[in-house]
Amino acid sequence: MKVVIVDDHPLVRKGLKSLLTLDGSMEVLGEATNSREALHLFSSVKPDLAIVDLRLGLESGLDLIEEALGQGIECKFVVFTSSSNEENFRRAKEIGVAGYILKEAFPDELLNALRMIGRGRKYYDPGVLDMIMKSSTFYGNHDYKEQLTPREKEVLIEMGKGFSNKEISKSLFITEYTVKKHVSQVLAKLNLADRTRAALYANANGFVTYV
Repeated sequence: MKVVIVDDHPLVRKGLKSLLTLDGSMEVLGEATNSREALHLFSSVKPDLAIVDLRLGLESGLDLIEEALGQGIECKFVVFTSSSNEENFRRAKEIGVAGYILKEAFPDELLNALRMIGRGRKYYDPGVLDMIMKSSTFYGNHDYKEQLTPREKEVLIEMGKGFSNKEISKSLFITEYTVKKHVSQVLAKLNLADRTRAALYANANGFVTYV
């Protein structure tokens, strides 16, 4: 897997590069410290995966990812950050990042997460999910999760993996219209405001397992 690192801290870049270089399945093709350098790097080396710091000095890593996606850059993006802020995480999910990993993660956790993402899965750091679940802004009715039908539970699991309605329809062999109906039922039964909170709920309550 071809990887690039976007971070404005030299020590972080050096540490990541050293760690990833030890893994035989990953090759670090380049580094960038800001959005301009990163966009040039994405275009020139065409990586499979980009590890992007949430804050690039005065710039936003999420803004960079949005701009790259808008330019048609085809690679998976992983946010690497010390922030467990819910709004940052929500926005990252909304723009379609493949992973959100805290800088406090152990090396093995990071490598396993990147391998998982390389296989087409999404990975959200348990530390982030934990923090948000404990937040007073999270709403969910734990008493009603047993009222979900088997199919609704399957849809919830796929939502927990970060899949879109289209991806869920392909995975479960049902129409997007049917998926939409199930999503609405899940949100209503669990008293959840949106699919981001449903994804958090699924991960925090053991519906989604990562292997």
